[in-house]
Amino acid sequence: MITSMTGFASQRGQGAGYDWTWDLRSVNGKGLELRLRVPDWIEGLEPAIRTELTKAASRGSVSLTLKVAREAGGAEAATLNTAVLSAAISALAEVEQAAMSAGLTLAPSTPADLLSLRGVLDTAPADEDTTPLRAAILADLPALLFAFNAMRAAEGRALDGIITAQLDRIAALVEDATAAAGDRRIRAEATLRDGLDRLRGAVDSFDEQRVAQELALLAVKADVAEELDRLTAHVAAARALLKDKGPVGRKLDFLMQEFMREANTLCSKAGDLALTRIGLDLKTVIDQMREQVQNVE
Repeated sequence: MITSMTGFASQRGQGAGYDWTWDLRSVNGKGLELRLRVPDWIEGLEPAIRTELTKAASRGSVSLTLKVAREAGGAEAATLNTAVLSAAISALAEVEQAAMSAGLTLAPSTPADLLSLRGVLDTAPADEDTTPLRAAILADLPALLFAFNAMRAAEGRALDGIITAQLDRIAALVEDATAAAGDRRIRAEATLRDGLDRLRGAVDSFDEQRVAQELALLAVKADVAEELDRLTAHVAAARALLKDKGPVGRKLDFLMQEFMREANTLCSKAGDLALTRIGLDLKTVIDQMREQVQNVE
C-alpha cells in the first residue's frame, strides 16, 4: 500500500523535570527535506532526532518543532546569550535602515521582541547535565513517529483509491480509443477507395504501385495501435507499483510522463473527431492523476 507524503502529529511529554510539546508535519517534496526547531542547549538532541526522522520518511518536506520548559513549580534559570543578541540587534538595524531608504516606517521593536528570538535567551543552566532529559525526550519520539506514519498511511489509502479509479478510467478510454481507431480505419479505407475510383475516371493512367506505397506510408503514420498498446502497458505497470512495498512515488512520477507522452502522440495522429475527443479526455485524466501521484512517497 502506498504512503502519502502529507502527515501531521503532535503530543505532549514530560520527564527529567521538564515538560515538552512536539509538532511534526510534512508535505510533498522531490526529496527528503528536514526542518528541525529543537532546543540547542540539549546536547546531541538534534542529530539523534534527525536520524530517527530519516528512518520514518524517505521523501517529503518534514518540519518538526520541539518546545521544552521546566515543569510547573520547578526552578528555571535563564541566561542571556549576548553574542546572539548582538547579532539580532545588528540585523534589526539593517532592516530599519533599508525600510527608511524605501520610505517605510516600521513599528518600534521592544525588548520582549528581542528576547523571543531563538537563541537570545537560554532557559537552561550552563552547567546542567542534559543527558537524562535527552534520553527522556528520545524515548517519547517513537510514539510521535507512529502517529505521524499512521496518518500518512491513512492518506495513502485514500490516494490509492483515487489513483486506482483514475487508472480504471484510463483503461476504459483506451478501449474506447481502440474502437474509435477501428471505425476510423474503415471510414478511411472507404474514402480512399472512392478517391481512387474518381482518380481512375479522371486520368488515363497513373502509377498504382506508387500510389499504394504512399497510402501504406500514410497508414503507418496514422496508426495509433502502438500508442494504445503502450498506454495499456503503463496502466498495468502503475497497478503493480500501487501494490509494491516501499516508496514508489518517484517511479509513478516518471510513469506519468510516459502516460502523457503517449496521449499527446495519440492526439497528434488522431485525424478523427471522435479519437481526438478521447485523446483529450485521456490527457485530462492523466493530468489529474499526476497531481495525486505527486503526493505519494
